Amino acid sequence: MHLPESFNEALAQSVKTNWNRNSMSDYGDITFQYKDVARIIEKLHIIFEKVGIQKGDKIALCGRNQSRWGIAFLATMTYGAVAVPILHDFHPEQVHQITNHSEARLLFVGDQVWKKLNPEEMPNLIGVLCNQDYQVVFSRDKKLDETRDNINKLFGEKYPDSFRPEHVSYHIDEREELALINYTSGTTSNSKGVMIPYRAIWSNTEFGYEKLGDELRPGDQVLSMLPMAHMYGMAFEFIYEFTRGVHINFLTKMPTPTILLKALADIKPRIIICVPLILEKIVRKAVLPKIKDPKIRLLMNIPIVGDQIKKRICVGMQEALGGNFYEAIIGGAAINAEIEGLLKDIGFNYTVGYGATECAPILSYEDWKEFKKGSCGKAAPRMTLKIDSPDPQNIPGEILAKGDNVMLGYYKNEEATAETLIDGWYHTGDLGIIDAEGNVFIKGRSKNMLLGASGQNIYPEEIEDKLNSLPMVQECVVIQKGEKLYALVYPDMEQAKALNLGEEELKSVMEQNRKDLNVQIPAYEQICGIRIMKQEFEKTPKRSIKRFLYKDAEV
Repeated sequence: MHLPESFNEALAQSVKTNWNRNSMSDYGDITFQYKDVARIIEKLHIIFEKVGIQKGDKIALCGRNQSRWGIAFLATMTYGAVAVPILHDFHPEQVHQITNHSEARLLFVGDQVWKKLNPEEMPNLIGVLCNQDYQVVFSRDKKLDETRDNINKLFGEKYPDSFRPEHVSYHIDEREELALINYTSGTTSNSKGVMIPYRAIWSNTEFGYEKLGDELRPGDQVLSMLPMAHMYGMAFEFIYEFTRGVHINFLTKMPTPTILLKALADIKPRIIICVPLILEKIVRKAVLPKIKDPKIRLLMNIPIVGDQIKKRICVGMQEALGGNFYEAIIGGAAINAEIEGLLKDIGFNYTVGYGATECAPILSYEDWKEFKKGSCGKAAPRMTLKIDSPDPQNIPGEILAKGDNVMLGYYKNEEATAETLIDGWYHTGDLGIIDAEGNVFIKGRSKNMLLGASGQNIYPEEIEDKLNSLPMVQECVVIQKGEKLYALVYPDMEQAKALNLGEEELKSVMEQNRKDLNVQIPAYEQICGIRIMKQEFEKTPKRSIKRFLYKDAEV
């Protein structure tokens, strides 16, 4: 297989090679072949040209995952404009702010998002097009309306003898050229516009070829369930798959367990890209109750018999996820240690990667067959990782990264760029160690690290991981008040309802959890009290808790 030399060349090659294959589907609805995608891209290019969009101009996209979102994104890149993906979960004020800050000239928007927006708050826009059909829903230039109304005529005039593979010609991108601006969802601060160059997009795509090229082939299927406006989902549920000739199925609805499991069974994806929450829910509901039976636990420790039981459990999990995937790649947040231990014990084909928006996103990864439990793999190709610590194998320090995947900086934010990019090294803000084999182990975020009364470093994520394994705990956050630590816990309300537990009973369960937890951890990490939260913690679209919202919570 000839590996293209640039990102847009890879897009063009894939369109030409896979002309008659299925490219994108909105699950349960419309399907586009690669030739359909190519024709729509060309029509959007005609619109861009007619309204005066120049190379380097910004085009924003905001809406739920769907094929036409993806096509508009590809049209932007292949035209030479700069894509500005905006998470549809953002509040309208954030969408307005990001559209203005990025200086976007056009906005592609989902119908549900559009209902909440005010175009008068985005004065620099030429117009707004709806993702459902690219109809103009707001315009400040009659050329936009005229061009959209006559787009089929204009397309026919440009290609009177039909549009064929040889007509596909895209913008020639340069390594350091700005490809997109991705605004971070932020667990510790407000959004910043991460400037991603083409070299970073292409390096991440090459990573896909190098690590998954033998397992994911043209015609295979994947399910896209992570937000496409987030680099993790964009890079590895969409961009790489498109360049590979894969059929991408967009889950256009909220991924409830029922909807998700049905989609996985129907599509049978060849790889699964997910956040820990998805696997953890399946394990907690479908696997843990079975193996908590004392008889099963006893049998699992008996040679041969135990292996057979573990194999059956593993096969059951694989079948629940479609039964056809090479591996499940987990990222975006830390996976619970107890759940991971079980997955490893039964031989489940999973691996955990590590990334950041600033690296578009991959920093480390390892194939599931070589993956070391508790780690998040080894440094990705074309990337160097190091630990800012006197003893990187034993003493946690900030993880620093250098290489092709690293961003150009933060858009119109020189101060934040200078704080994060120092002498070519990207300072991740994450704490970790790297063992002798090069495996990376995350210990927490440097901004989250707490200081004990005697100067000890306390990593709240490690305490939370243990607490999350105790009864009735669905999710938690550890905070510090003075020299004391407290836990905020949102209980498993579904289980509490099933057991008919009231508020007082829940308090008793959490107090026992506190005592059991404190037995497992050092004296300087002891939890003084647990506050039960009435609602789930507010999260980013990749399901990370927005910790900064709770640091001053009452206990």
